[in-house]
Amino acid sequence: MRNPIIAALDVPTPERALELAGQLAGAVGAFKVGKELFTAAGPDIVRRLRATGAAVFLDLKFHDIPNTVAAAVRAAVRLDVQMLTIHASGGRPMMQAAEEAARDEAARQGAAPPLVLGVTVLTSLDDAALAEVGIAATSAQQVARLARLAAEAGLRGMVCSPLEIGLLRNVLPPTVQLVTPGIRPAGADRGDQKRTLTPAEAIAAGANWLVIGRPIIAAPDPAAAARAIAESLPA
Repeated sequence: MRNPIIAALDVPTPERALELAGQLAGAVGAFKVGKELFTAAGPDIVRRLRATGAAVFLDLKFHDIPNTVAAAVRAAVRLDVQMLTIHASGGRPMMQAAEEAARDEAARQGAAPPLVLGVTVLTSLDDAALAEVGIAATSAQQVARLARLAAEAGLRGMVCSPLEIGLLRNVLPPTVQLVTPGIRPAGADRGDQKRTLTPAEAIAAGANWLVIGRPIIAAPDPAAAARAIAESLPA
């Protein structure tokens, strides 16, 4: 069975990222490279992770005019990433351009297209924050609206908070994959994650992938922590 755990390499140096990747080889399904690590290490960190055979989730949340996002997606495909993120609030033309670029460039490279994931509403934005930027909808309404738009634009995956899994499963086609960050194993420190589920709860609710950072990478034995989480998941 596919390992649904994506270890978030939210660390400041490529050396630490590669050390963790070596420790976690075989214990997780993929590694997430976000803004901190990518800014510090550049595209080379993706190449080095891919050279180990590991799958890579490039989490840079592209948001720009359609042509610019399409060009960025093409560059990500040439790095051979398996997942990448864009902001659904960029609109239908931008999302369509991103998905088309992913498919077209992958075909040129003779590879499978990466999963382009739509990001709806950041978990840091509540209803009051949305109102400040002129959005009258509640956060739940905005999440559902943008998720439907993303699916209509052709995206095959979405990023969602743990407590949005049920909402999106009710409004999206069942083939859309859900990638869920903010997961905390039972008994773990929630840190700055206020709205969370355990890994088993998230999978049972309908998540396809779990993005887990500190509970794995800050553990005394990261591989053992990842294996324990995998063993807790429903069959």
